[in-house]
Amino acid sequence: MPHAPRYQAVYLDHHATTPVDPRVLDAMLPFFGPKFGNAASRSHRFGWEAEQAVEFARKRIAALAGALPREIVFTSGATESNNLALKGVVEAYRSKGNHIVIMATEHPAVLDPIRHLERFGCRATILQPNRDGLLDLDRLREAIRPETLLVSVMYANNEIGVIQPVREIGALCREKGVLFHCDAAQAFGKTPIDVNADYVDLMSVSAHKMYGPKGVGALYVRRRNPRVQLAAQMDGGGHEAGYRSGTLNVPAIAGFGEACALCAREMAEEGARLQALRDRLLRQLQSGLEAVAVNGSLEHRLPGNLNVSFAGVNAETLLMSLPEVALSTGSACSSAIAQPSHVLRALGLGDELAHSSVRFGLGRFNTAEEIDSVARRVIESVNRLRAFTPVL
Repeated sequence: MPHAPRYQAVYLDHHATTPVDPRVLDAMLPFFGPKFGNAASRSHRFGWEAEQAVEFARKRIAALAGALPREIVFTSGATESNNLALKGVVEAYRSKGNHIVIMATEHPAVLDPIRHLERFGCRATILQPNRDGLLDLDRLREAIRPETLLVSVMYANNEIGVIQPVREIGALCREKGVLFHCDAAQAFGKTPIDVNADYVDLMSVSAHKMYGPKGVGALYVRRRNPRVQLAAQMDGGGHEAGYRSGTLNVPAIAGFGEACALCAREMAEEGARLQALRDRLLRQLQSGLEAVAVNGSLEHRLPGNLNVSFAGVNAETLLMSLPEVALSTGSACSSAIAQPSHVLRALGLGDELAHSSVRFGLGRFNTAEEIDSVARRVIESVNRLRAFTPVL
């Protein structure tokens, strides 16, 4: 009996994390060695070198966001940034109101802090998206109350890649006099962002989603028109203008800055290439299989994202049959119990289709040959699994 073909592993889970770009690693290495200083040490050259590297990175991150360098606050990642934004605003503006508006498709790094705030008297309105994953602006307008402090809507969804009408949302928030927070962890470095043109007041970003290191992120905090007030959630030294105390992770920050500089130079070309690869993958899947449905708007979408349902196939089983392909399901597991994705359920998918959904996350180092190989493997596996449990 001939052996099954052995394939080279292919990484298509770039929404979970991205590999560190070698150029980013090169920028980080000196700060693990001779340039080891603490950026808060202001009395000698070791500290000056570290501080200089931090401020250089801050400028590069701000430039990619269309922000001022002093509006960038370093954190450990987008989760901390989201917590600082949401909890910090509620605490700072508690005398003005206690209401927040979010979407049902937000990341748990927004949903969980909101649940925490609700236990302390905050009120939240959770808006359902349209079937394509986009926010209905009329629903948002109706949801904003006199006591509303903040609207929080993610720029691009981590599961379905749908890009929200951020500029229109921001303009509505500005018209209503409420702050607008945006979780941009998935969008930053992949689609052009301008916090001023988009009327964004607070924005969370993370380095490891854009070929930088893990464990470092930032929160953009608007300093003018309006100047956003924020209560610190971590005390102990007053670092980062008092917003976030703690010794700065200089190597990671240097890498974050380099990652932003690379994205600024290469984003347009890379986005076009990834979208072409994404569309190539979708064409092959749809031509080789029946009942393949795209989840979320294909028009308003990150270029490297494809979330599809394969009717009649359990996505976890499908992934187990593809051990040399790194993918993720459209379902989130909690306490070892597989639950349908809250994002896909919000789009109106039933449990069965939600459990049949797979997220393909294409990235910087993927090739057309890899995409063709993955398409063949997925088609073979889906056909084999459907043969065991025919439902079509």
